[in-house]
Amino acid sequence: MSIAIVGGGLAAATAATELRERGYDGDVVIYAAEDHLPYERPPLSKDVLLGTKDIDSAIVHDEGWYTANRVRLERGVAVTAIDAAAHTLRVEPVGGGAESEHEYDRLLLATGATARHFDVADRVCDPVYLRTVEDNTRLRAALHPGAKVVIVGAGWIGLEVASAARQKDAEVTVYEVGDLPLVSVLGPEVARLFADLHRAHGVGLRLSTAVDEAALAAADVVVVGIGAIPSTRLAEEAGLDVDHGVLVDERLRTSDPDIYAVGDVANQQHPVLGRRIRVEHWDTAIEQAKVAAHNLLGDEEPYTHLPYFFTDQYDLGMEYFGSVGPEGYDRVDIEGDTDVANGGAFRAYWVHDGVVRAAMHANDWDASDAVRDSVGTER
Repeated sequence: MSIAIVGGGLAAATAATELRERGYDGDVVIYAAEDHLPYERPPLSKDVLLGTKDIDSAIVHDEGWYTANRVRLERGVAVTAIDAAAHTLRVEPVGGGAESEHEYDRLLLATGATARHFDVADRVCDPVYLRTVEDNTRLRAALHPGAKVVIVGAGWIGLEVASAARQKDAEVTVYEVGDLPLVSVLGPEVARLFADLHRAHGVGLRLSTAVDEAALAAADVVVVGIGAIPSTRLAEEAGLDVDHGVLVDERLRTSDPDIYAVGDVANQQHPVLGRRIRVEHWDTAIEQAKVAAHNLLGDEEPYTHLPYFFTDQYDLGMEYFGSVGPEGYDRVDIEGDTDVANGGAFRAYWVHDGVVRAAMHANDWDASDAVRDSVGTER
């Protein structure tokens, strides 16, 4: 059997690893558009951006691993089409070249997502959309004492970049059209604490404010972090069911029984949450890839792992487990010292109908297991 993996990131490398660790001895081919070895993206806005680690620390496996494990890693190539009925892929070099056709028996889509563009910034300047090694290299070079940094969007990427920039003594202004940073994820009770954290470190927060062209033009570097769009074109053109991502069932199978999808691109029917969810985080890329690898080999394993993400900003480290969902929450129970700008540590629990739907800790690393295990319990 031949297994093809479309996408060259963390999910692709993890799936290939799991296939070999499960004893699969057939062909594995990874088609990667980037010319790099598969790497993790979170360090691009954390340690690597700060300069405390180099980019090699983000690489999943060195080149020798792919050779030793007989995983064919095709770098710098674009899969241009999938013929699901014929079980073939069309592939061509990025930048142009001769197209070739390749057969597969089972296929894993790990095409990820692309940064959502901001037309005003694209017109006025040359903004950074932090997704790749090259984006990271450019941004690192721009972060120096006194540099004027404008960040559009106060989500995870925007705030992590703001943290790194301030630690490099740059002048930072963040523009956010919402009332608070991260409010759509954390709600106002906890989002307010992140606003206080960044203000305490000298970030200019322009909340409920759209950035204007003059502010963009005056910046030394503009970073745009306003979300990502799942890369579904291949799936759509192949006739797969798509809606805000590639639709997959509980076992990560698409509408084609020989094609699976994982990571940023997968919109899964989650068996524990009882609804569809698409998660753009490191942990999901890893855990979904492992389950998909099992199912590519004939298992019928549901993906039940709850969403998890983490962030590092200044001296704050946070872990979040679960998902509040569209029904929202009735209350947030916060325990501990919320003055995180001065070393405070706390736990938060989002409760709906007497059940914890999501929970997090900030700077309370001994609480990780207890916080995670609280999700789904009565409170």
